[in-house]
Amino acid sequence: MKKKAAAFLAAILLTCSVCGCDMTKISQEAAYSQPASTETIPVETNFSAETGFAPESVPQDTSVHLLAVGDNLVQKRVYESAQKHAADGEEYNFNYCYKNVEDRIAAADLAFINQETIIANDEYEISGANLNFNSPTQLGDEVVDLGFDVICMSNNHALDKGTGGLSATLDYWDRKISEAETPLQVIGAYRDEEDMFEYRISEVNGMTIGWLAYTEHLNGYSIPSDSDLQLPLTDDTDLIEKQIKELKELTDAVVVSAHWGTEDTHVVNENVKRLAEDMIEWGADVIIGTHPHTLHTMEYITRSDGTQGFVFYSLGNFISAQTDSFNMIGGMAEFELKRTNGEITVEGVQVTPVITHYDDGSLSNLRVYSYDQYTDELVNDHGLPYSPWGTAKVWSWDVINEIVEENIPEEFRKLTE
Repeated sequence: MKKKAAAFLAAILLTCSVCGCDMTKISQEAAYSQPASTETIPVETNFSAETGFAPESVPQDTSVHLLAVGDNLVQKRVYESAQKHAADGEEYNFNYCYKNVEDRIAAADLAFINQETIIANDEYEISGANLNFNSPTQLGDEVVDLGFDVICMSNNHALDKGTGGLSATLDYWDRKISEAETPLQVIGAYRDEEDMFEYRISEVNGMTIGWLAYTEHLNGYSIPSDSDLQLPLTDDTDLIEKQIKELKELTDAVVVSAHWGTEDTHVVNENVKRLAEDMIEWGADVIIGTHPHTLHTMEYITRSDGTQGFVFYSLGNFISAQTDSFNMIGGMAEFELKRTNGEITVEGVQVTPVITHYDDGSLSNLRVYSYDQYTDELVNDHGLPYSPWGTAKVWSWDVINEIVEENIPEEFRKLTE
């Protein structure tokens, strides 16, 4: 079944490359409802004078370099910093916040981000406080300009402005998709059930990678019964299993975003561990965990057939205006998806700590640094007003290194460029 689905996908992609169709999404239902083709599709073959034609050969070996970051939590002080550094004629300059790490993002074949705040197409008031967020469109423009190819909307703030705000956000991202010079995938929130099953698939270096996303909760909000909008949840395990298995039939690899876990702790809870094991067993190759706003550990999980997938339980914050030491350190994950003799492996996992920095107790000049860019001077000048340990010294290399060493296993730790 997988080979038939892959061949069909290849044929569609070839056809669309000729006619100019947009094939950034593909419906699983469509893939299996097509009539049998009478056209002969050329495939690689191995011919031997003794045995004749061998069976269809396995796909060519290849690899894709991926980068992933956690929660882009654009609270009020974040967009105020972008306002402060805007040039004449600009309202916001979000590049100021991210410019220290933009080269690393752009260098990846594919880059993923969890966009924690909605971007409601400038149709709703900009807000970033009291757990009610809506970011300006300039933020989304910068996220795309930085080089992020996969934007995840699956998180507990998706309904902060109700279904109208979510629909407006989908309108904004649809516009960005139509304008993008390279394929842009937006996952985790959908117009309706049909849209939810039009799977988002990236094709890079001859490899197809499918994307799925689920959130644990919606801050007590829910989609009204008269709305078609879809925000799939982590407790709908029947849906998760169905989608992972279907998408695995259509692609080489499946990456799942899971917005889950307990906030402000470094402990991975048992429910998260069990669901991670299930998703890997169902066919997920990589799980990117977000939501706790803190770094969590990461590991390979072995399936019953002996193959493995990888889970980052939480990459913490990419940026935020939070005020505890443990919220200041997130992870920038990099890894290779490799296809060898038709089999997919996750290799070269490396996680660089990323540090949110601001200059004083008013949280001004808020920006991100990678661990190797951070200096003694910056450590001493951080504006953290609080300490989770109740000590006089709220921020130090000792605090930073303790968090890094306890939550990024040494084999996956990348501290220098």
